[in-house]
Amino acid sequence: MADQVPSPKAILRGHKAQVHSATFIRGNDRLVTSDAEGYVVLWDLTIRRAQAVWRAHENAILGVQGWGNDKIITHGRDNKLIIWKLSQDDEAHLSKVLPVEDVAEPRAQPWILHLLEVNTMNFCSFAACPSSPGSMDSSSEILVAVPNTLASEAIDIYSLPSQSRIHTIRPGTKNGMAMCLSLFHHANALTLIAAFENGYASVHRLSSDGDWVTTYRSQSHSQPILSIDVDPERRFFLSSSADSLIAKHPIPIDRQEVISIPESRERVVEIEDEDPASRLLQEWKDPLKVTNTKHSGQQSIRIRSDGRIFATAGWDSKVRVYSAKTLKELAVLKWHQVGCYAVAFSHLTPSGPLVESEARATPGASPSDASQPSQSEPPQSAVIPHVSQQLIKSTNTSVKDRRVTQAKTTHWVAAGAKDGKVSLWDVY
Repeated sequence: MADQVPSPKAILRGHKAQVHSATFIRGNDRLVTSDAEGYVVLWDLTIRRAQAVWRAHENAILGVQGWGNDKIITHGRDNKLIIWKLSQDDEAHLSKVLPVEDVAEPRAQPWILHLLEVNTMNFCSFAACPSSPGSMDSSSEILVAVPNTLASEAIDIYSLPSQSRIHTIRPGTKNGMAMCLSLFHHANALTLIAAFENGYASVHRLSSDGDWVTTYRSQSHSQPILSIDVDPERRFFLSSSADSLIAKHPIPIDRQEVISIPESRERVVEIEDEDPASRLLQEWKDPLKVTNTKHSGQQSIRIRSDGRIFATAGWDSKVRVYSAKTLKELAVLKWHQVGCYAVAFSHLTPSGPLVESEARATPGASPSDASQPSQSEPPQSAVIPHVSQQLIKSTNTSVKDRRVTQAKTTHWVAAGAKDGKVSLWDVY
């Protein structure tokens, strides 16, 4: 990519308003995008056309996420979080008319399974995870984190489908409004990451006695944090802000132990190690790494499912790809003429047959090699799309099946912008 200017593989046109969120669902078979007028578009990546269009909210949509193969979660500024039933069979009953086109009658909506009244005063999107460790796709019960209805700096966690509030976390009143959330299971504990208006990010873990313990708190940004994302293996999380910094943070499972030095007028103070009162526990405060990208306003940040690269969508209309290990810029994707607000990666499947075949074709390849990309070579995963295409062509399948397989295995990056267009890129 360093030898030539990258260009998008496709441009998806259809939104009238700026695209606020994007996500791949159903094993990369569909791309879901949503906009500032409340519309959701479900794109078929094989033919790159809309398969379902409806207005999910009366106001801007803050976030969207898939749940299994037949449910989609949307969170709008109309104070509603909605779970829609939308399987592939249900698509036939919905409109395919894009938001840019006028219709005589309102577009049909999918069946609403659950509707939760939530707080959306502070532009903070929801975060979701299964109720127990595992995959969202196979879970019948999930947990959803949203800002508290009364205190915008506090976070509520609800259980679905019961719609009952089970936890409220109060990180503090001096942080300002919650801006970004992430909820997941880590080291046998439910873990919440919250980012705030004052540039602070904090990690909170649910202890065995039911209390929430803050294990990390750091102010790496001078401006409000706009986006966070967590490494798939829970080794770290990244944050981007209205400033030009990108920060890489740890996810500690315990507080750090510090020694409290007693006040004394003596020039030499002896501290007894056996004195338990001299040892205190406090949250970790230092990020792993902070880099100045010199590009302010990176609105969205996403880590690819292999944890090796991440991408940002910037107010300067560019999508930038970085190394997750070094935070060095690897590529700049330029097509949009206005600011980009959303970026998403397709989900890679390291255990899939195409990747296994690629690994066998690479002498000396091992899982440990994949976790340590070389600085002098392109990432090992960069050769997977070409190998995948060879494997696809060599199999005795129909043209349609080959197109579907190729669409699902391509290393897509989707970027949504203020102009209502979505660009699709194939990188690394």
